[in-house]
Amino acid sequence: MQFLIFILSFPLLWIISILPFRLFYWFSDCIYFVVYYIIGYRKKIVRYNLSIALPHLTEEKRLIIEKKFYQHMCDMFLEMIKTMSISSAEMNKRFVITNIDLIKEYEQKEKSIILLASHYASWEWLLSINERTKFKCIGVYKKINNRYFDALVRRIRSKFNSELVTTNKTIALIAENQEKGIMGMYGLASDQSPQVHRTFHWQKFMGIEVPAHTGAEMLAKRYDLEVVFAKVKKVKRGYYEATFIPICDNPKSIPDYKITDTYLKEVEQQILEAPEYYFWTHKRWKHRRG
Repeated sequence: MQFLIFILSFPLLWIISILPFRLFYWFSDCIYFVVYYIIGYRKKIVRYNLSIALPHLTEEKRLIIEKKFYQHMCDMFLEMIKTMSISSAEMNKRFVITNIDLIKEYEQKEKSIILLASHYASWEWLLSINERTKFKCIGVYKKINNRYFDALVRRIRSKFNSELVTTNKTIALIAENQEKGIMGMYGLASDQSPQVHRTFHWQKFMGIEVPAHTGAEMLAKRYDLEVVFAKVKKVKRGYYEATFIPICDNPKSIPDYKITDTYLKEVEQQILEAPEYYFWTHKRWKHRRG
């Protein structure tokens, strides 16, 4: 059954990927209409998240953000499909890194990096960085149950020669690369909610105390990896800018959880600047204190 679903879906995905951009975004508008107005995909979750994360805004303003979010969400997921056919030149034009020189400085140090991202703007196209650096870029991801779609997602996300590793194999891969002297840039999006029984740290996120992922900090301290935050900004439809912000260069000297807290503050700042580009369908505040 999994294979049948994949075989039936793949031709459609390929056709979507080769659409000219004007037609591509027209199609995204159609998907938005169906998802938002007809299906109402996770509307209750989105409205709940917006109400507790942005209580200072009126209902009218939050409704505007809600609609803009759904438009952006449809764009973003279709843009992942677009990656199947997009050229490197087109990607470099549409996903600009404002301070690639910072990464070049890290290359000179010959020291691996934890690249912390968030579910904001475009985390999928951030994987295109591999063609612009000497680092071996590795994205940490959660495996999809359908093995055929999992293989497709891996192929899409590794289009620009990035490597993907599942969360349960990350530590072993980093240890192996460190032993072999391979410079790695390990990308993690750590802003979502961990399982409570596996939580070591709680911190306020958008004013609400929630459990926080600390895996990236743990890896940085264990393997002495520099930590950098990738702040992605949506410039206009189909165009993004990424700016790298150093968080720490000597993680073992930083108090426990300070790296995690600094990262979450950066994500908060992103959200407050343009909340419509955050991934509001996730139940980020399902576990909370107070």
